[in-house]
Amino acid sequence: MRAANRLVAQVLEALESAVAPGVTTADLDAAAERMVRDGGAVPAFKGYRGFPATLCTSVNAQVVHGIPSPKVVLADGDIVSIDIGVKLDGFYGDSAVTVPVGVVPARTQELLKVTRESLERGIAEVKVGGRLSDVSHAVQKWVEARGFSVVREFVGHGIGEQLHEEPTIPNFGQPGRGPKLAAGMVLAIEPMVAMGRPEVKVLGDGWTAVTKDGSLAAHFEHTVAVGEDGPLILTARTVSAGVVAAAR
Repeated sequence: MRAANRLVAQVLEALESAVAPGVTTADLDAAAERMVRDGGAVPAFKGYRGFPATLCTSVNAQVVHGIPSPKVVLADGDIVSIDIGVKLDGFYGDSAVTVPVGVVPARTQELLKVTRESLERGIAEVKVGGRLSDVSHAVQKWVEARGFSVVREFVGHGIGEQLHEEPTIPNFGQPGRGPKLAAGMVLAIEPMVAMGRPEVKVLGDGWTAVTKDGSLAAHFEHTVAVGEDGPLILTARTVSAGVVAAAR
């Protein structure tokens, strides 16, 4: 699990640096697939239930599962969620980040900041003997207290020898419920947050989910192991590796 998720983190870090006005989401996808295969892994999403690409690239009001395209050219002021999964030596890694393109408005910056922080708050609840819904509640509480909405149709998940395993991990709910967390469990925790209303719809391509009201959405995800002494962020990138300690 460490090796697969380390590769995911390295690829995402490179893609973050590559985001700029004029870059297409197909450019990002091609770079990602090259890095994944050079790392000895295979893209986890490509071919999964018919999905056609290595990345999910979701721009602005797109929440998740956007399909990369040479026709989608990133422009100054956009935001793009980049979600990637890999399979390496029989195990999966999965992570996502939302990146500003050029200069974005202050409220958009706040959306990204709050979504990222909500992930950190959720991860801080990953501890032996804790309840799964403690993670969910921490995300929801942080997001809603700052005037944003938690998307409810999509959830996080367990991960290991399959990309999606039990348990499912909503980003909302009351604390103290659900299964107890045990050492060795691995969770893909992924808040999806809307600037406006939380309702979403899926476009005609059968994949791309967008906010119904057209408001911006952000998505951050880490794969996290339940360690004896607390959470182990297997997809920690250099730019964010030290953040969760401050959140706990």
